[in-house]
Amino acid sequence: MYVKVCGLSRPEDVAAAVDAGADAVGFVLTPSPRQVTPGAVKALAAAVPDGIATVAVFRGEPLAEIRRAAAEAGVTTVQLHGGETPEAFAALRADGFRLIRATSPQSGTPLRTGAYGEDLLIVDSPRPGSGERWNPAVLGTGLGGTWLLAGGLDPDNVTEAVASLDPRPWGVDVSSGVERSRGVKDPALIKRFVAAAKAGA
Repeated sequence: MYVKVCGLSRPEDVAAAVDAGADAVGFVLTPSPRQVTPGAVKALAAAVPDGIATVAVFRGEPLAEIRRAAAEAGVTTVQLHGGETPEAFAALRADGFRLIRATSPQSGTPLRTGAYGEDLLIVDSPRPGSGERWNPAVLGTGLGGTWLLAGGLDPDNVTEAVASLDPRPWGVDVSSGVERSRGVKDPALIKRFVAAAKAGA
């Protein structure tokens, strides 16, 4: 089970995710309680070992700003939440980034990995980052391949959420479910979440 821990902003939280066995760590570079600067991301990402994806998350910024900030941050991967075009994904691919497209069943965009040229697809709640639970049963059976389930997951429900789906997601993504307060991560919850997700794979 591929596990991404998102919205990280402190060295101790990055260390907790890495030590727990996360496959990807995410940093929010768009307006949010979890927003960090590209310079801060560069320092945090420098401590992440090779083989673990470092992800810069954007939502609705102009393509030129995304390209500039992602390059400054020194990440391996860019995640787009804002309904960007396939051409935007192609431009970022040309810059050398791996790509994640995040969407929701209500967005009207294709729920198919690779539809915009992305490497991974995240299927999230209509309000990403809110921590709101949603019913993934609405997805039906059309999804497959490298897609991640997100939205309202936490250490206590991730195993059940994954097991309830057929086909099962390839991975999971968490942010608010490992926080002690809005925007403030809890290293113990991070470790519990990664362990639960991996054990239920």
